Amino acid sequence: MTSRPSPVPLAKETAGIVRLYTLTDGRTQPRHTLRLDTVLARGPRTPRGLPEESKHIVALCQERNRPLVELAGILGLHVTAVSVLVSDLIDAGALSLPVTEVPGEDREAQLLTRLTAALKTRFPQAVTKAG
Repeated sequence: MTSRPSPVPLAKETAGIVRLYTLTDGRTQPRHTLRLDTVLARGPRTPRGLPEESKHIVALCQERNRPLVELAGILGLHVTAVSVLVSDLIDAGALSLPVTEVPGEDREAQLLTRLTAALKTRFPQAVTKAG
């Protein structure tokens, strides 16, 4: 006689998938290009009506700047889901991508770096043309 596997682990796995789907409204791609080591900081705005996970992300980034992968680890969520939530928070102004000053680098170059980072954040699908 063969024993049947317990339905409890399958139910937990299915619940986790449904939860991630609900958190991201079924989206699997963030609007912004975010890498695992992308550092995030608290943004200038505090939107209302955020889901609990988004509030937790904002609170963590308020304590100190944190990389995307660290946020995913603390929340215990898949990095893709956290990327989608973070992208929404960047759009809402709750999070930002800080650009640190490099000692000895020209101020104009730092300004251009900040401007480039801001434009990439605002227009992630834009194509750059060299020359």
